[in-house]
Amino acid sequence: MAGRDEVGRRAADGLERAAAAGLPAALVGFDGFIDAIARVVDYRRDMTPAGFEPIRTIAQFAARIGAAAGKSANIEVAIEEERFGGNGPLMAGALGRLGSPVTYIGAVGREDDPRALHPLYAEFAARCRRVIPVAPPAHTDALEFDDGKIMLGKPANVQAVTWDRLKEVVGLDELLRIVGASRHMGIVNWTLAGGTEGIWRGLIEEVFPRLSARPTVFIDLSDPAKRTDEDLRRAMHLLGRMNRLTPVTLGLNLSEAERVGRVMGRLMAGGGWAPGPHELTETARDIREKIGLDCVVIHPRDGASAATEREAYWFPGPFCARPLLSTGAGDHFNAGFALGRVIGLGLPESLAMGCALSGAYVRDGVSPDLARLASFLKALPGPEPVSG
Repeated sequence: MAGRDEVGRRAADGLERAAAAGLPAALVGFDGFIDAIARVVDYRRDMTPAGFEPIRTIAQFAARIGAAAGKSANIEVAIEEERFGGNGPLMAGALGRLGSPVTYIGAVGREDDPRALHPLYAEFAARCRRVIPVAPPAHTDALEFDDGKIMLGKPANVQAVTWDRLKEVVGLDELLRIVGASRHMGIVNWTLAGGTEGIWRGLIEEVFPRLSARPTVFIDLSDPAKRTDEDLRRAMHLLGRMNRLTPVTLGLNLSEAERVGRVMGRLMAGGGWAPGPHELTETARDIREKIGLDCVVIHPRDGASAATEREAYWFPGPFCARPLLSTGAGDHFNAGFALGRVIGLGLPESLAMGCALSGAYVRDGVSPDLARLASFLKALPGPEPVSG
């Protein structure tokens, strides 16, 4: 097996060749959030906006909250910026920044006119070929820590995004045209957007059977911890139905993989599951087989594993101990991996693309362009990928 540096160079070469020929069209949807990126104040040096030391870890934040039990606490949240967010816009924006012709449909409209673009999404729209607002965005307070993030979501607005709403605003004939012209789709945030399942069903019953050429589909659940086991089993059954019509990839982070694996009957180690590369790859393989999908990819913070019917790999990612921005890291991984697959890269090279796109994003705090991603891939040092 080639080392990580060689896999990274092959991925960069494949990306540059594909870009020279024209990257494939993508359709992404259907959520939309305004993210308030914030730090939690530990103590203040002075009363200026930046005059504080933040709480560095989630465990320290949990201890601060726990110490207030039976008493009370005043915890200051310092907003650093507001930016466009949501799993869909972040994935689509990452693809668009690389030069992919992206169509986005989702909750990115104005409050007073849901079919008009929200002004905070102007930068996002400039990256896309076309943006179709169907509802106003929801809101999230994204609390950033060195070891992760806490997303405090207020998702009421995204409940308006349903299959019936898409047909009302876009029209079924236009949806057929857009889906048929796309090489790949990203459908994300099943957990918070209640209409997502209906959109899957609409595609399965009203769109895919009428198309001779169908896009591959990338699915991200977005932390299903709050949804019931019954909900999750039903959703996985629907994805199995979809895969019989077109190839489906399910992307999972570590906690999502543990939950989906348990619900689908895979015995997971209890109490802080911390799998090594081999177990993570076996988990991806097992989940894929049980649901009946083309591919399952699992991306913890230090790398990623993926499994198809024929092969499985672990790719050690470029871990960043002090990310400049972690909100959206998983969405950037999804964009890189999905793009790698659709341009014909091998499974290790696609994993490298996902890890590198996410790795550059958390270091820079912005979505990388194609030149930045290619240079990051070519500079990947370190251990070898592990085949399953």
